[in-house]
Amino acid sequence: MNGPHAAAPQIRLGAGAPGLGLVLAHGRGASARDILGLGQAIAPEGTAMIAPEAAGNSWWPVSFLAPMAQLQPWLDSALDALERAVAALQAEGLAQDRIALAGFSQGACLALEYAARRGGRWHAVIALSGGLVGTADDVGASDPALYGYAGKQLDYTSRLDEVPVLMACHDRDPHIPRARLEDSARVLQGLGASVDLRVHPGAGHGAGPGDLEAAQALLRPAR
Repeated sequence: MNGPHAAAPQIRLGAGAPGLGLVLAHGRGASARDILGLGQAIAPEGTAMIAPEAAGNSWWPVSFLAPMAQLQPWLDSALDALERAVAALQAEGLAQDRIALAGFSQGACLALEYAARRGGRWHAVIALSGGLVGTADDVGASDPALYGYAGKQLDYTSRLDEVPVLMACHDRDPHIPRARLEDSARVLQGLGASVDLRVHPGAGHGAGPGDLEAAQALLRPAR
């Protein structure tokens, strides 16, 4: 464990022998306790929830559209923080397919990137206002926000077969270009995930109509 988030605290709700675990990643400027509020709104009673808290309340100091070299070492350290949260739930006896990942904004980007890199059978992945991380480093993009994915960082070696993924975002989100949102959905589908892409009309950065209900449906015990 090293990097900016090596000492990231892991805030926990729920105890005992849970049937479902939920790892939550907060957005820029928010906290673990903030995102645990989302968890309480969408997860069944008794869910074991863990939320790491980023150093300085930000997982990385640049846009998620920045080249990978600019995202480091924060990105790898952030991925490690999620890995520690997942490992804690697994140590309590939860298999990976009983663990869900969720995040908002910067945390949604982190949750998607972690799932894509690690792969395997997750209970669900829920990303509110987020997309996969990085930009078109290898194609000379002068404005990364105008580009979808291109370049070697798309070559994920993992599989997400049959993993339900909820991606919800506004059409004119000020931080998440629609092209990146749609490209991220296509990449995840290519890894085998079952993606529910919900695009709400207009500007906004937050959950839209029906998003929380869709998340709740994914986290129901029987699926």
